[in-house]
Amino acid sequence: MGPLDGIRVIELAGVGPAPFCAMLLSDMGAEVLRVDRAEAVELGLPIDPRFNLVNRGRRSVAIDLKKPRGAATVRRLVARADALLEGFRPGVTERLGLGPDECFAVNPRLVYGRVTGWGQDGPLARAAGHDINYIALAGVLGAIGPKEGAPVPPLNLVADYGGGALYLAFGVVCALLEARSSGRGQIVDAAMIDGAASLATSAYAQMAAGTWMQTRESNVVDGGAPWYRAYATADGEYVCVGAIEARFYAELLKRLGLDNEKLPDQHDRDGWPRLRARFGEVFGSKTRDEWRRILEGSEACFAPVLSLTEAAEHPHNKERGTFVEIDGVLQPGPAPRFSRTKPMIQRGPPTRGQHTAEALADWGFSTTEIAELREAGAVAWSSSSG
Repeated sequence: MGPLDGIRVIELAGVGPAPFCAMLLSDMGAEVLRVDRAEAVELGLPIDPRFNLVNRGRRSVAIDLKKPRGAATVRRLVARADALLEGFRPGVTERLGLGPDECFAVNPRLVYGRVTGWGQDGPLARAAGHDINYIALAGVLGAIGPKEGAPVPPLNLVADYGGGALYLAFGVVCALLEARSSGRGQIVDAAMIDGAASLATSAYAQMAAGTWMQTRESNVVDGGAPWYRAYATADGEYVCVGAIEARFYAELLKRLGLDNEKLPDQHDRDGWPRLRARFGEVFGSKTRDEWRRILEGSEACFAPVLSLTEAAEHPHNKERGTFVEIDGVLQPGPAPRFSRTKPMIQRGPPTRGQHTAEALADWGFSTTEIAELREAGAVAWSSSSG
């Protein structure tokens, strides 16, 4: 069993970072119960539930939170939980009768994890937004992309999943550890803008030291350095190099056949345009696979740029089992790994309300109580759940 075996978590269904955090905790062995809405409501981009992989690993109960008996049902679940996760705008759970005060009243040891874009307070706290907005205000988006043209969003990895889900998971586990000694729960306020800024600590450090250029594509890790960027190959594919250290750079020059050529010094920024052009010519002379044979596994810090489909087929990923197949769906496996308590994907993504009856029974509700809740419209379940 995973390292979080025995931990019980209530997830109030939403989109983005909170579900991803719930997935991470489930992968680590926690029992996560997803509280879906009783009615069908589109959350985020439409997708077939069996492919909604961030919902994997937990059971789903459908509860109408706007009905008093629905909210009371969740509070009863909270009384037996170690943590709760919610990703609504500030004030929403309070209006539903599921805010921190109501939850602490039934469970003083509860860790109340909440994730928002802007945080629980501040001028923008209740404003709408998405990943791109949060990283823009954190100074991150403006640092990513080509020198000429608009910044390029790095998918929605930095705020949603890095600054949001991962920081929420980290905060929840920290609070769970603290609760063991204090006997008291607390609120974890994970703001995606805070997390995104935190992830950029190294860039802010370089800025403080005067070594970070404000112009995009002018620094070591933003594609400005010729030896830390991607290059097109003869077949229209791409490869990338990250030869920062002197010995790695020397190895790169040797394998590119440039070790005896008079070139600008590695750290001569004025010479970077010439060096980039020369590297581009060389990389463009061979296919991606040819460069793999020359560079892969060497000290030159090289990798082919793979598509999502290709990544699962790479020999390194296959040997490590980086990707797994659950119910016929290929997906990344749990990370990180442990020597003793092995994480695992507990089940595929549920349909809304798939486990309402069985999960409520497991959490202490009698058959009669469950039937009464269903009759009152406080809970629901899918036809496939029986």
